[in-house]
Amino acid sequence: MRDLASTLLSWDRFAVASVVAVRGSAPRPVGAAMAVGPSGQVAGSVSGGCVEAEVYDLACQVLSTSEPVLATFGYSDDTAFAVGLTCGGSLDVLVQRDTPSLRAALAASVAGHPVSVRFEAEGRVFTESWTPPPRLLVFGAVDHAAAVAEVGRFLGYHVTVCDARPVFATPERFPAAHSVVVDWPHRYLAATHTDASTAVVVLTHDPKFDVPVLVEALSRPLAFVGALGSRRTHAERLARLRAEGVPEAALARLRSPIGLDLGGRSPAETAVSIAAELVALRHGGTGLPLSDLSSPIHRTLESHGTDLPQRRRHEGRAAAPAAAGHPDGVPGAQCAEVPVLLGAEPVPRDARVGLGLGGG
Repeated sequence: MRDLASTLLSWDRFAVASVVAVRGSAPRPVGAAMAVGPSGQVAGSVSGGCVEAEVYDLACQVLSTSEPVLATFGYSDDTAFAVGLTCGGSLDVLVQRDTPSLRAALAASVAGHPVSVRFEAEGRVFTESWTPPPRLLVFGAVDHAAAVAEVGRFLGYHVTVCDARPVFATPERFPAAHSVVVDWPHRYLAATHTDASTAVVVLTHDPKFDVPVLVEALSRPLAFVGALGSRRTHAERLARLRAEGVPEAALARLRSPIGLDLGGRSPAETAVSIAAELVALRHGGTGLPLSDLSSPIHRTLESHGTDLPQRRRHEGRAAAPAAAGHPDGVPGAQCAEVPVLLGAEPVPRDARVGLGLGGG
């Protein structure tokens, strides 16, 4: 829902449908939302098209009655136009009217504040939490940076482009960036707050810029650190970073040459390659064609509770500290996953309920 915040706040009234539980395979995750405005206009999606028409009707009903509705949609094999998920899964959708408290929460989220809101429907209680979007720090005001900023913003990152050269680092050259900073990259990064969801992309292709900023970036627990350059440039860069005292464990985190092998060469194609690697790393993808794989397209994500720390260990990351009264630890501000739409009732172990990724 947070992704729709600006649109929702521009409407004087709306009804919004949110996915609150997913079982099996489904095209959209928990937290996906679709809203209907005062004139019947639509924003967002809850299923990628499978049940949108039925959810639209429910939203129009709720917009008229102001009574929330909790509906379940499952697999339908009658006809291609039947109301159901052709991918075989099922999902629960909560449809509700706008309220002053919801509007206030959306406004706070747009302003960059972490927000948690509570909903009730049919005897069940749900909580939706939004953290500020993850940051994408792009160093080097080059043509590739403009394309990376555009695709980064499209993916939901808060994008900053930084370069020490004021003639190149201008908002006019990077309209997709949320901010453009004139400063030495390493100095800016040293003074900037980052967290485990932050991605750093170095495009300067100049040792006097990229080596100092990479030394700083690799000393931090970031989600992604990548650098543009040929294999020869990468080898020379590694030698310089070792000379600066960067340990081998940190160097192993450097994704360079940056991007997946898509065969493109233009700035736009290179940006797609970089974005593909960002997405694959964020969600544990292989980067291989789906047609070459036999595994499920939509990976099963565990619900809150005992499964999450185990999954984090399997990903090679430390488990979140245990919450008070909970031996297994519940995700919070200390990790990249945050509770989203937690159902108050027991949840099947294969249901993807209560998990949002990356602060987005």
